[in-house]
Amino acid sequence: MFGMPLENFIFVGVLSFIAAAVDAIAGGGGLISLPAFMSIGIPIHLVMGSHKLASTISSVGSCIKFFTSGKMTTSLLKYLVPLNFLGACLGVYVLNLIDDKILEPLIIFLLFIMLIYTVVNKNIGLEDNFKGLNKKNIIAGCIMSTVIGFYNGFFGPGTGSFLLFAFIKIYGMDFVISTGNAKVLNLVGNFASLIMFIYYGNIEYTYALIFGAVMFFGGHCGAKLAISKGGKFVKPFFVIVTSITLAKMVISKFF
Repeated sequence: MFGMPLENFIFVGVLSFIAAAVDAIAGGGGLISLPAFMSIGIPIHLVMGSHKLASTISSVGSCIKFFTSGKMTTSLLKYLVPLNFLGACLGVYVLNLIDDKILEPLIIFLLFIMLIYTVVNKNIGLEDNFKGLNKKNIIAGCIMSTVIGFYNGFFGPGTGSFLLFAFIKIYGMDFVISTGNAKVLNLVGNFASLIMFIYYGNIEYTYALIFGAVMFFGGHCGAKLAISKGGKFVKPFFVIVTSITLAKMVISKFF
């Protein structure tokens, strides 16, 4: 199909659906979908751009479900979204100026600390303790959104985990609402990066749109599952995905 054997097409489609569902629940779906896209057999620069477009479409699917279920804090996101977008654009720009590898040891350390903290604190993110907005937590959120947006545009791995953890720690939200808010900011960061890929012509639109449609429904289903099962279901996914991301970065860095 489209120059691709049917069995390969089905294989990539199934993995894309699963990846989008996992990503909607706890982030990290790119660990599944990006290798699947690499198996299509197109040049790597087209793989990255096509995957970014499909992932952006997937994020729209999950965001719609979280929004219609009331699992987003729109009163907060109106402050964070513009700063996240600017941060991501700046990150993409700086990426072209310096070596991204200088960040790897720091990110590995932060992911490890975040993972241990989440495992040790048994009740973290299981209840929604959000008490409303005030000047202090709005400023903290704006700084967080800008910094993680920059990181998303500059480097990327673990962005979903950092956003999810930040909403829990800064605002006391549970895993489900934190995931809904994190998906919006992740979508904004993806869109900022996508603009660059479109500008440089690094997208194979046929594959990106077809698998993007599959990932849209995968993201929608994953969000529905997260909302119906609650924080006790999402937290183990968060720990697993963060552990895999950490392991992947350690292996690529030191082995």
